Amino acid sequence: MYSIGYDIGSSSVKAALVEVDTGKQIAVTHEPEGEMGMISPKISWAEQDPEVWWELVCLVTKKLLKQTGIDSAKISGIGIAYQMHGLVVVDRKGAPLRNAIIWCDSRAVGIGNDAFKALGAKKCGQHLLNSPANFTASKLKWVRDNEPDIYDNIHKYMLPGDYIAFKFSGDITTTINGLSEGTLWDYKNNAPANWLLSFYNLDTEMTPTLVDNFSTQAKLSKQGAESSGLKYGTPITYRAGDQPNNALSLNVMKPGEVAATGGTSGVVYALTDSMQTKELERINHFAHVNHTANAPVVGKLLCINGAGIQYRWMKNNTGAESYMHMNQLADATPIGANGLCVMPFGNGSERMLGNKNIEARILNINLNKHSQGSIYRATLEGIAFSFIYGMKFIKSDNTPLHVIRAGNDNLFRSEVFSNTIASLIGQEIEIYNTTGAIGAARAASLCHDDLVAFGERTSNNDYVSSYAPQKNTDAYIEAYEKWQKELNTIINK
Repeated sequence: MYSIGYDIGSSSVKAALVEVDTGKQIAVTHEPEGEMGMISPKISWAEQDPEVWWELVCLVTKKLLKQTGIDSAKISGIGIAYQMHGLVVVDRKGAPLRNAIIWCDSRAVGIGNDAFKALGAKKCGQHLLNSPANFTASKLKWVRDNEPDIYDNIHKYMLPGDYIAFKFSGDITTTINGLSEGTLWDYKNNAPANWLLSFYNLDTEMTPTLVDNFSTQAKLSKQGAESSGLKYGTPITYRAGDQPNNALSLNVMKPGEVAATGGTSGVVYALTDSMQTKELERINHFAHVNHTANAPVVGKLLCINGAGIQYRWMKNNTGAESYMHMNQLADATPIGANGLCVMPFGNGSERMLGNKNIEARILNINLNKHSQGSIYRATLEGIAFSFIYGMKFIKSDNTPLHVIRAGNDNLFRSEVFSNTIASLIGQEIEIYNTTGAIGAARAASLCHDDLVAFGERTSNNDYVSSYAPQKNTDAYIEAYEKWQKELNTIINK
């Protein structure tokens, strides 16, 4: 038997088929060949048509079935991963009333900030583990305030993954982890945060029916089966936002485990069983895929806007022939890059810096001793140092870090970058070759008591290598302290 997983991104929809018993990847595909477009009616707005997501889901499903020749009757479960924090609103017939407002849309920032001030840090911290910020609840409030005719016709709101599950099944449902990413889950009361909806003057009846993860959440309807090519009655058994799902894909399921991403932006997603936090503005908190009231597992999410984009900028503007060549030159340069420092903060304001936009900077250039290798090493170290800087906020907030796992792509292919983080944080970094769609497919057959077997399948199929902390870390510590001193000087100006 097989299971199928989807990753509903903002640039493409990916799908994967895996063997249930072994977790072995059978096939992976995506659509469109280029990138999905975004609709931006105004600056800082970002929307997509949710019907396009569904059309692409159907397209990749039929493509996979055709490529593999696998009978859809042999697919025993469906897992769905999706772009977080989005808002889809539908009428009583299930038709979208407007484009989805997606994760990178910032129109509701002011609404969330005002709510945080009015409600207070204590209430938000104890109940939401977050500020309402620019998440789904605040976006729904924006619709009420600015599009009253649309709001009056809303039957239910959904997250992007909820909408795809609805199109498959005809049932409008959501999960605890889904509601938490919209600041719609009350951890203290273990219930939907209806009080926040009431504060926003939103109808609490708009919240979808709650279902458990790793359970039969819904089954394919005849219409869903006909449109997708899957078999009528196939169960949907897993659903999660992309960051929690990325963590699951890397077998990050227990407190003390960390998933890291070094793409255009950097992400650190660390698990804890603590339901307390003093970091409501620098760090986000979301119920992990296996969170329950009796066994809490909360993901602390730190985002670093200036990560891979900084290294790409260096490549594009220094005439480098490839990232591999850049990495080789960086490897040949001493730790500390001969005193050169790079601040990789040129991709907008950084939450971990108090929402300050200090811009990217290259500091201490000496024309007589610095070379391309110095620049590339300083860039990789600067990005790694920014990870360390942010991870210290996580560590000091009731979250020990025991192991870090990352995908075998982007920045983590650099030994300079990975060794710098491993040596300064004092923990091993394990590298895995996997994707969100593969993780969602494997999770479709996962039960809570299967976590050990799930981890073994992940390791057997995906483990690539590890970066261990260097024995002598003095040079790393000295370089980091110099970098942090430069950063503090800039921040405190």
